[in-house]
Amino acid sequence: MSYSPDIVNRDGKDYLFCAWRRKYVRLTPEEWVRQHFLHALVEDFAYPQALIAVEAPISVGEVNKRCDAIIYNAQLRPLCIVEFKAPTVSLTQKVFDQVAVYNRRLGVSFFFLSNGTTHYACRVLENSYQLLPDIPIYSYLCQNT
Repeated sequence: MSYSPDIVNRDGKDYLFCAWRRKYVRLTPEEWVRQHFLHALVEDFAYPQALIAVEAPISVGEVNKRCDAIIYNAQLRPLCIVEFKAPTVSLTQKVFDQVAVYNRRLGVSFFFLSNGTTHYACRVLENSYQLLPDIPIYSYLCQNT
């Protein structure tokens, strides 16, 4: 993948252009991971850019949350939750639990976690999840929901 982010500096702070949100957003370590991972999904794994929502709002009980990204199928049903962390943040059980909370609302069949150096792709089973050997191509998600 050869993603070259469009970065600008405003008042001493760096911003990069997010194609999904169609605006410049503050360049944080987590945002760096998000942009690189999502561009890899589109360019290397054939995920349709238009079917990825970034910072997607969801309600969990009476609390409003935001999923880092949600991947949808052509019928706009959620297929996969994607959670990003900064490279300095370990992908611990707490991160898996965070996705599980989101999934109680969305009921997806897959989730991905990434901190830019470590990536997990998981298939959601009835009472657990199965680690996949790699990030699957988009058609795999569509065929296995």
